[in-house]
Amino acid sequence: MTKQAPAITVDEYISRQPEAVQKGLEQMRQTIRKVAPAAEEGISYGMPGFKDDGSLVWYAAFKNHYGLYPHAKAIEVFKEKLTAYEVSKGAIRFHLNKPLPLKLIAEIVRFRLNENKTKAATRSKTRKV
Repeated sequence: MTKQAPAITVDEYISRQPEAVQKGLEQMRQTIRKVAPAAEEGISYGMPGFKDDGSLVWYAAFKNHYGLYPHAKAIEVFKEKLTAYEVSKGAIRFHLNKPLPLKLIAEIVRFRLNENKTKAATRSKTRKV
Protein backbone atom coordinates (compact mmCIF):
# COMPACT_ATOMS: atom_id res chain seq x y z
CA MET A 1 0.00 0.00 0.00
CA THR A 2 1.42 3.37 -0.99
CA LYS A 3 1.19 6.40 1.21
CA GLN A 4 -1.09 9.16 -0.08
CA ALA A 5 0.51 12.52 -0.85
CA PRO A 6 -0.49 15.36 1.48
CA ALA A 7 -3.53 17.39 0.46
CA ILE A 8 -2.78 20.53 -1.50
CA THR A 9 -6.05 22.37 -0.83
CA VAL A 10 -8.54 22.48 2.02
CA ASP A 11 -11.27 21.09 -0.24
CA GLU A 12 -9.00 18.15 -1.08
CA TYR A 13 -8.20 17.56 2.61
CA ILE A 14 -11.89 17.51 3.55
CA SER A 15 -12.90 15.32 0.60
CA ARG A 16 -10.41 12.64 1.66
CA GLN A 17 -12.17 12.17 5.01
CA PRO A 18 -15.11 9.82 5.66
CA GLU A 19 -18.44 11.43 4.78
CA ALA A 20 -19.57 11.82 8.41
CA VAL A 21 -16.27 13.53 9.30
CA GLN A 22 -16.48 15.85 6.29
CA LYS A 23 -19.61 17.41 7.77
CA GLY A 24 -17.84 18.29 11.03
CA LEU A 25 -14.79 19.68 9.23
CA GLU A 26 -17.02 21.81 7.04
CA GLN A 27 -18.86 23.09 10.15
CA MET A 28 -15.55 24.10 11.72
CA ARG A 29 -14.42 25.71 8.47
CA GLN A 30 -17.62 27.74 8.08
CA THR A 31 -17.59 28.77 11.76
CA ILE A 32 -14.03 30.06 11.45
CA ARG A 33 -14.78 31.75 8.13
CA LYS A 34 -17.84 33.51 9.62
CA VAL A 35 -15.76 34.98 12.47
CA ALA A 36 -12.75 35.80 10.29
CA PRO A 37 -14.09 36.41 6.77
CA ALA A 38 -10.89 38.13 5.60
CA ALA A 39 -8.63 35.32 6.81
CA GLU A 40 -6.59 33.44 4.24
CA GLU A 41 -7.31 29.72 4.13
CA GLY A 42 -4.71 27.11 3.29
CA ILE A 43 -2.89 23.94 4.24
CA SER A 44 -0.10 24.20 6.78
CA TYR A 45 1.48 21.43 8.84
CA GLY A 46 -0.55 19.02 6.65
CA MET A 47 -3.88 20.35 7.90
CA PRO A 48 -6.34 23.14 7.07
CA GLY A 49 -5.79 26.46 8.71
CA PHE A 50 -6.44 30.17 8.52
CA LYS A 51 -4.09 33.16 8.66
CA ASP A 52 -4.97 36.75 9.46
CA ASP A 53 -2.14 38.98 10.67
CA GLY A 54 -0.27 35.72 11.30
CA SER A 55 -1.44 32.19 11.94
CA LEU A 56 -4.96 32.11 13.37
CA VAL A 57 -6.03 28.48 13.88
CA TRP A 58 -5.61 25.04 12.34
CA TYR A 59 -8.07 22.18 12.46
CA ALA A 60 -8.00 18.53 11.44
CA ALA A 61 -9.67 15.14 11.69
CA PHE A 62 -8.16 12.05 13.25
CA LYS A 63 -9.35 8.52 13.97
CA ASN A 64 -11.41 9.43 17.06
CA HIS A 65 -11.46 13.21 17.22
CA TYR A 66 -11.38 16.57 15.53
CA GLY A 67 -8.47 18.74 16.55
CA LEU A 68 -8.46 22.51 16.88
CA TYR A 69 -5.09 24.21 17.23
CA PRO A 70 -5.56 27.82 18.39
CA HIS A 71 -2.14 28.41 20.05
CA ALA A 72 -1.37 27.91 23.72
CA LYS A 73 -2.57 31.31 24.97
CA ALA A 74 -6.14 30.68 23.72
CA ILE A 75 -6.25 27.33 25.48
CA GLU A 76 -5.05 28.98 28.67
CA VAL A 77 -7.65 31.77 28.42
CA PHE A 78 -10.53 29.35 27.68
CA LYS A 79 -9.49 26.55 30.06
CA GLU A 80 -12.66 26.89 32.17
CA LYS A 81 -14.84 26.40 29.09
CA LEU A 82 -12.73 23.49 27.84
CA THR A 83 -13.11 21.15 30.81
CA ALA A 84 -15.39 18.80 28.82
CA TYR A 85 -12.67 18.25 26.20
CA GLU A 86 -9.23 16.76 26.09
CA VAL A 87 -6.67 19.54 25.80
CA SER A 88 -2.92 19.87 25.63
CA LYS A 89 -0.69 22.92 25.47
CA GLY A 90 -1.65 23.69 21.86
CA ALA A 91 -4.59 21.44 20.99
CA ILE A 92 -8.24 20.88 21.77
CA ARG A 93 -9.78 17.51 20.89
CA PHE A 94 -13.48 17.15 20.15
CA HIS A 95 -14.87 13.60 19.96
CA LEU A 96 -16.08 12.64 16.48
CA ASN A 97 -19.38 11.26 17.79
CA LYS A 98 -20.46 14.38 19.67
CA PRO A 99 -21.73 17.70 18.30
CA LEU A 100 -19.02 20.30 17.82
CA PRO A 101 -19.23 23.28 20.21
CA LEU A 102 -19.44 25.79 17.36
CA LYS A 103 -20.19 28.79 19.60
CA LEU A 104 -17.10 28.01 21.67
CA ILE A 105 -15.00 27.55 18.54
CA ALA A 106 -16.24 30.94 17.31
CA GLU A 107 -15.29 32.55 20.65
CA ILE A 108 -11.81 31.06 20.46
CA VAL A 109 -11.32 32.21 16.87
CA ARG A 110 -12.55 35.70 17.80
CA PHE A 111 -10.02 35.76 20.65
CA ARG A 112 -7.24 34.66 18.30
CA LEU A 113 -8.24 37.25 15.70
CA ASN A 114 -8.12 40.02 18.31
CA GLU A 115 -4.82 38.70 19.64
CA ASN A 116 -3.30 38.78 16.15
CA LYS A 117 -4.66 42.27 15.43
CA THR A 118 -3.18 43.56 18.70
CA LYS A 119 0.21 42.03 17.89
CA ALA A 120 0.10 43.48 14.37
CA ALA A 121 -0.73 46.95 15.72
CA THR A 122 2.15 46.71 18.18
CA ARG A 123 4.53 45.65 15.40
CA SER A 124 3.31 48.54 13.26
CA LYS A 125 3.90 51.09 16.05
CA THR A 126 7.44 49.85 16.76
CA ARG A 127 8.36 50.09 13.06
CA LYS A 128 7.25 53.73 12.88
CA VAL A 129 9.50 54.78 15.76
